[in-house]
Amino acid sequence: MTTPRRDLALAAAAMIAALAATGCAKQESTGATSPDSSRAAQVVQSSGAAGSSGPGCTLQAYGAAKLDLKNAVVGFSQSEKEANPFRIAETASIKDEAAKAGVKKLLTTNAQSQLSKQISDIQDMLAQGAQLLIVAPLNSDGLEPALQAAAAKHVPVITIDRKINATACKDYVTFLGSDFVQQGKRAADAMIGVTGGKGKVAILLGASGNNVTTDRTKGFVDEIRAKAPGLQIVAQQTGEFARDKGQQVMEQLIQSKPDITAVYAENDEMGLGAITALKSAGKKPGKDIKVISIDGTRNAVQALANGEYNGVIESNPRFGPLAFATARKFFGGESIPENVIISDRAYDAANAKSSLGGAF
Repeated sequence: MTTPRRDLALAAAAMIAALAATGCAKQESTGATSPDSSRAAQVVQSSGAAGSSGPGCTLQAYGAAKLDLKNAVVGFSQSEKEANPFRIAETASIKDEAAKAGVKKLLTTNAQSQLSKQISDIQDMLAQGAQLLIVAPLNSDGLEPALQAAAAKHVPVITIDRKINATACKDYVTFLGSDFVQQGKRAADAMIGVTGGKGKVAILLGASGNNVTTDRTKGFVDEIRAKAPGLQIVAQQTGEFARDKGQQVMEQLIQSKPDITAVYAENDEMGLGAITALKSAGKKPGKDIKVISIDGTRNAVQALANGEYNGVIESNPRFGPLAFATARKFFGGESIPENVIISDRAYDAANAKSSLGGAF
């Protein structure tokens, strides 16, 4: 006889095996390289909530009905404008996979970084007959009106990239995304490696109100404190995940903290803004001031290859294949874990040039 916890483990294993059959779940080492610029998000871990004894979410538990995606209306809610390479790649991945899956109709919206608009976008797609929602949340909190509208119509919600503070299998089916704390830790390890564990670091924080910023900060700060006490964190200021904001913050920090020796940017766009500010100030990014960031955009990896950057931890935005594979399993009656965590590679000076084709 199996125990409830054993059932959860078996369900998670089955999920990974099932997704592997679709070509979405092959685990890849973090340092691996690939010329494939469409490399899809790949599962490394599936689980319920901490302490959960349930097997995951099913159609019956969620209150949804079976659905053939080829006859379905699917809605995708993007949170931020597609000026950021991450968002461009994420949206393209959803659109491409919807076409491959033969989805009857794909509705797409963009909240333009406005929570109220994302709520109304989701409500509008429900009014247009959306039978499945894939949502890239702007914030971890605040989507309750949209989630309630979906629940009232028994429309499943799959969240990607950012977690929401809500109840799995009630407010949403599953979260697909990276381990953001681990990303922060890996960025810290890379920073320790390029600085020798000594110096003064400034952190360019992401936007407030979502778990990505919170977790990437926690992972980095905890790892630095544990492994490199000689590396001081002397500033933490938000750049809102935007290149222009990252540049502005870096310009200010150059004046207020002239002895900074390293920068940790919580996404590549802020990191690229920072190196623009550093060069304008007559400094040599990558040499005078070490720069580590997270995402894996082509521009950041190119800067790394050029010697103006020191490391990039990937955050893979290509959720399309995984999202639709998950939807097929769910509508087919299978149990879906609450969290599906993907693998992310790492770029450094040794592999940047050869890995450029895999960046987005």
